[in-house]
Amino acid sequence: MTNNTLSLHHIIRKSSLTENAPLLIMMHGYGSDENDLFSFASELPEDLFIISVKAPYPMQPYGNAWYAINFDAGKGKWNDKEQAVQSRDLISRFIDEAIEAYPVNKDNVSLLGFSQGSILSYAVALTYPEKVKNIIALSGYVYKEIIPQDSAKDYSHLSFYCSHGSVDQVIPVDWARQTAPFLNSLNIKHQYSEFPVGHGVAPQNFHEFKNWLINNI
Repeated sequence: MTNNTLSLHHIIRKSSLTENAPLLIMMHGYGSDENDLFSFASELPEDLFIISVKAPYPMQPYGNAWYAINFDAGKGKWNDKEQAVQSRDLISRFIDEAIEAYPVNKDNVSLLGFSQGSILSYAVALTYPEKVKNIIALSGYVYKEIIPQDSAKDYSHLSFYCSHGSVDQVIPVDWARQTAPFLNSLNIKHQYSEFPVGHGVAPQNFHEFKNWLINNI
């Protein structure tokens, strides 16, 4: 089911609850679309109201991105930081819109991101912690340049589940291994797991984050 009066194109799976449902927002990776992570929806708890969003920047010949990744002979690979910040703020606004539009609990919002969507889920949670509760960050890393350095924020209610493939050829596992120390430095509750796969979600990874989510919503 789709509803595209809000600022991001998205598809939904309704909750078994008619009001105050826990909300899960899914954010796909670079070059994909809203259907990608939505394949998980049928396996997740029925009380979750699930929204899978499409990133705002269309790519050629298909797919979408949260921000451009550019390849330059001199600079190597680099991210469009301005687009990343715009997407961070767009997701924040979309959370407000979704809470207004759907019968969900504003105090029980979870984000699930893969790759670039995972990077944005970290950024949204650490920039706007009052808007979310749980974050499932798959195959991503903390992109510190798009997170304000503001120690006054209250992160005490946040919980993160972070995972990565130990042979990831797209985002080096060393980048992901910096996540736990970073979250520790902010006293944020988290779990970090690695699986012997590349840039993807192994079945055991899915079952682990599903159980984590059930215990945290």
